[in-house]
Amino acid sequence: MTTPVTEQAPELIKVPKRLDAEDAQLALTEIKELIKKQEIVEDLVHRQEKGDDRATLVEGLIKKQHEAELEAFLTHLHPADIAFILESLPQDERLFVWGAVNSKLDGDILLEVDDWVREELIATMDREDLLAATETMDADELADIAADLPAEIVAEVQKGLTDQERSQLLAAMGYEDGSVGAIMDFEMVRVREDVSLEVVLRYLRRLDDLPDHTDQLFVVDRNDHLRGVLPISKLLISDPEINVKEVMKTDFLSLQPDDDDAEAAAAFERYDLVSAPVIDDAQRLIGRVTINDVVDVIREDSQEQDLSRAGLAEEDIFASVRKAVLNRTPWLMVNLCTASIASLIASRFEETVGQIVILAFLMSIVAGIGGNSGNQTLTMIIRGMAMGRISSKNTLHLMRREATVTFLVGLTGSLIAACFAWVISGSFKIALVMAVAMICNMLIGALLGVLIPILRDKFNKDPAVGSSVLLTFGTDSLGFFIFLGLASIFLL
Repeated sequence: MTTPVTEQAPELIKVPKRLDAEDAQLALTEIKELIKKQEIVEDLVHRQEKGDDRATLVEGLIKKQHEAELEAFLTHLHPADIAFILESLPQDERLFVWGAVNSKLDGDILLEVDDWVREELIATMDREDLLAATETMDADELADIAADLPAEIVAEVQKGLTDQERSQLLAAMGYEDGSVGAIMDFEMVRVREDVSLEVVLRYLRRLDDLPDHTDQLFVVDRNDHLRGVLPISKLLISDPEINVKEVMKTDFLSLQPDDDDAEAAAAFERYDLVSAPVIDDAQRLIGRVTINDVVDVIREDSQEQDLSRAGLAEEDIFASVRKAVLNRTPWLMVNLCTASIASLIASRFEETVGQIVILAFLMSIVAGIGGNSGNQTLTMIIRGMAMGRISSKNTLHLMRREATVTFLVGLTGSLIAACFAWVISGSFKIALVMAVAMICNMLIGALLGVLIPILRDKFNKDPAVGSSVLLTFGTDSLGFFIFLGLASIFLL
C-alpha cells in the first residue's frame, strides 16, 4: 500500500470562495473597477508638475492602497476563479492583477489557466517565484506545465523530488499530448488482496486525506500487477472480517498510457466512471485517470473543434494585433482563393447573367442554402467522429442517410424558394431552375459534409480544421455552376 502525497493548503485561504457564473462576472467587474480607479489616480498625478515630490508620494501611497485592496479581494477567491478573471482581462490589466495575487496561490493558478495565458504569466516571473510555485506540485501537475517552464527550472525542481516522483515526472513528460499518459495522475491508494477489510479501514483512517475523486481502491500484488478494484461503497457495507479478494471487482475498465484521451473520455461518459486505472503492457498499475481530468479533455476538445472549423488556432481574445493577424490569416487566404474560384466560375456565365439579371440575386440563395445544409451535416459528422461512432465501414450508410434526409428537407425548401423566384421574376422556368439547383446543391453540401472530415481523418489530419472553409468552397463553386448552368440550358 502506498500513502498518497497530500498538499498543504495555503495559510491565508483555508476555504476559498467558489463562484458561480454570475458571481464570477460580478467579481470580474469589481476588479475592472479597481483597476480603473488606479488608472484615474495615476492620470491625475501625472498631470501635476514634473518633479513634484508630494505628487509622487501620493501616487505611491494610493497605488499601494489599491494593490492591497485588490490583493484582499483576490485572497478570498478560488484559484480557478482567479484563472477565469486573468483570462478575461487585456494583457496589461492581466499582469497588474497577477502581480497582486498572493504568491502562495501562484502554482494552483498556473495549473488552472489556459496554455496561452500560462506562458505569458510565467514570462513575468523570476527564478525564485517559479521555484516557489512549482516546488509543492505533484509529478503529474509538473508534467502538465513543464513545456511552458524554462528548462533550468524543471531541472532544479527535479532535484527536490524523490526517486519515485522523479521517475513519474519523466514518464509523464514522455507521453504525447492527447494521450492518457499525459493526463493521468499518480495519487492513488493500493491494497493487497490477502488482507481483511478491517485492515484496509484502519489504514485509511491513518491517512491525512484521500486523493481527490477516490471512488475505488486498487488491488495489486507484490509486483504491482493490478488484480482488481475495491469500490469504497463495497468497503463500507461489507463485513470487515472478510478479505479484499472476496469483495473486489475483477470486471473493470482499465486504460493504457498510449490510449487516446478522447477515447478515454468517451469511455467515462459511456460507463459513468469517476476514476479508472492505467496499466502498462505488463499489467502493472502506473497511474489513474479521474473525472476531473476527463472534463478538462472534453472542454479543450470542444474549444479546439469550435476554433478549428473556422481555421483558427487557440487565441487569446486580448492578444496583440500581430498575433491575431498571424493566427487568422492562413485559412482566410485559403478562403480568398476558393472564393476567387467560385467567382471565376460565375464569370463564365456572364452572358447568361447579363440577359437575365434576376439570376445574379437568386444564385446567392442557392449557394447559401447549400452551405447551411452542409454545415448541419458537417457538425453531426465531426461530433460522431469525436465520440467514436463513425468509421470507414459506415461511411456509405451515412452518405445515403444524409442524402435522403437532405433531399426530403430540400423538397420543402425548394418549393418555397421556387415560389419566391416566381413572384419576383414572373417566370415559371426560373422558378423551376431555382428549385432543381437548390436541391442539387443541398445534396452536394450534405455529401461534402460527410466526406471532408472523413477524408481528413484518413490522412491523419484534424477533421475539424478548416472544414467549414472547404465546405463553403464546394457549395459556392458547384452551386453557382449548377444554377447558372441550368439557366443557360433552359432559359436561353
